[in-house]
Amino acid sequence: MKEKGSIALFQYWNQLRDGRLAPKRSEVEPADIKSLLADTYILERDTRGEAVFRLAGTRLCAYYGRELKGFSFPSLWREKDQRLVSRLMQGVFEQKSVLLMTFEGFSRNGRSNKFELLALPLDGGAENQRCLGIISTADKPFWLGADPLADALIDTIRVIDPEKEPMFLKNRPAIDVPSLVPAEFDPPETISALGRVRRIRHLVVFDGGRHE
Repeated sequence: MKEKGSIALFQYWNQLRDGRLAPKRSEVEPADIKSLLADTYILERDTRGEAVFRLAGTRLCAYYGRELKGFSFPSLWREKDQRLVSRLMQGVFEQKSVLLMTFEGFSRNGRSNKFELLALPLDGGAENQRCLGIISTADKPFWLGADPLADALIDTIRVIDPEKEPMFLKNRPAIDVPSLVPAEFDPPETISALGRVRRIRHLVVFDGGRHE
């Protein structure tokens, strides 16, 4: 976790949860994080089980050139990454894991920029599964907000159980995600929200199945 916005939001969330798996949505006070609001978002799980934007900050909407409310969260990524993003969000909603991701966003005119994404679970009960998050960037090129992002590719992934490992532990790097398939992963417990992992030749297989 490198970006100040990610660190600040995590610390706020961690303070709110006070030892619980996640704080309640009603406990989040926008006034407490007003300096972060332009970059924050809230996702909810719709009737299909998909993560969609319930709220999105003004700067995020400007990055994508549209109001994000109601849009599918995985749809922000290239098609090959969308299933993985959906699975990661399932872990945030169901296992109350913390997701830290870096990705490269591409504009309509072919420009690119690096981003850091943090997703933090909220306790809304089985009927109102939600998460709070932020998308930050250290670099803010002149075109960002004027040339909308149209595509994205995942760079690294880290799924964390905040009860079991310190958030700022330096000796466990994020998982690099190459252009075709994930090649190197930390031990399975690091990505427990994704299920058990097996390697078959050049492929990485996540055990699981369809969830209706």
